[in-house]
Amino acid sequence: MPDTEIAPREARQHDAQNSLHKLFEPIKVGPYNLRHRVVMAPLTRSRANRPGNIPSQLNACYYTQRAAAALIISEATQVSMQGQGYAWTPGIHSREQVEGWRLVADAVHETGGLMFMQLWHVGRISHPSLQPDEMLPVAPSAVQPKAEAFIENERGEGVVAPCVKPRALQVEEMPYLVRQYSRGARNAKAAGMDGVEVHGANGYLLDQFLLSGTNRRTDEYGGSSERRAKLLFDVVETVCEVWGPEKVGVRLSPLGTFNDMHDDDPEATFSYVIEKLNRYGLAYLHIVNPMLAATGEDVAYIERAKRMSQMIRRTYRGVLMVAGGFDGGSAERWLEDGNADLIAFGRLFIANPDLPERLRSHAPLNSPDPSTFYGGGERGYTDYPSLAQERGEAPRPVTDGRWR
Repeated sequence: MPDTEIAPREARQHDAQNSLHKLFEPIKVGPYNLRHRVVMAPLTRSRANRPGNIPSQLNACYYTQRAAAALIISEATQVSMQGQGYAWTPGIHSREQVEGWRLVADAVHETGGLMFMQLWHVGRISHPSLQPDEMLPVAPSAVQPKAEAFIENERGEGVVAPCVKPRALQVEEMPYLVRQYSRGARNAKAAGMDGVEVHGANGYLLDQFLLSGTNRRTDEYGGSSERRAKLLFDVVETVCEVWGPEKVGVRLSPLGTFNDMHDDDPEATFSYVIEKLNRYGLAYLHIVNPMLAATGEDVAYIERAKRMSQMIRRTYRGVLMVAGGFDGGSAERWLEDGNADLIAFGRLFIANPDLPERLRSHAPLNSPDPSTFYGGGERGYTDYPSLAQERGEAPRPVTDGRWR
């Protein structure tokens, strides 16, 4: 499953004797003055209205509940029908989807929140049932992943299905792919978003081009790190043309193996990409924590992940956001040590709509229910209580986004 799975596995409590000073310092990101450094990570929830994959009042309620985040990054949002790999995920390629996202953005802004949209193309992590005319998913090379898509069966239920062998893209199709992102960026602006994030991580299309394990091309989009990164930078440039680089973020996952990914020399690949990203003056670079896959027994991996994190911090000269595996205490340590400027929280934001307040006051954290992560309605989505609701000081939401 997608990015919800790379968030923290458990909600660990922070020692109430320790203060989270750095986590609640303001910071300037692009043109925006953030009140603190607790970011809501992009989290696929598969609750867009069907048919059409259109955000609804329920989605507006969900995001508005979490508007106290310093910045909300939307769930991954496909830039085209071809870019979809999971049932009921929202798009940003139709007029109705733009109107749905405008409902979300307006609600978040009315509550004082700030929201970027994550632009997404899944590439090979899809299934013909999700593709236009049931065509094959596309990829840099025809390499079948050991991964699963999330599809709707004939009874309207969400089920996992093995990914199929994709079709290798022709070089003539590359400008069309870039235009998909350009259209998505323009539509995100029309929907009232405050910026966009280019999803270049977690085994999806741009990551597939970037890593040697999935890119076996011999043309201008394959071979060296520079050529494998060409599509990523073509997309970054076209999105920056729409928004201005100060309102654009980029997400990468160095050492990531999610969706059957690997690279022959990730240190070389990502040092090249990150150094070049310095040229753009982006709002931020968003990194999936390389330590996320580490286990206590794998000392060699832990050391490699540490070196990768150090290289990223040393190389990137802008605002650095890191996501994956954080609680309040570990987030504070990363910020104090200068290893990150912003921390993105995943599952903790699912279960705790008022996460910044809970972290600041060292309040108990709700535990997320994994059985409700993907698909469904209010349950496990908008029904997690805030502190004020637990105290009976605020009404509780209902499915249509109104209040009891």
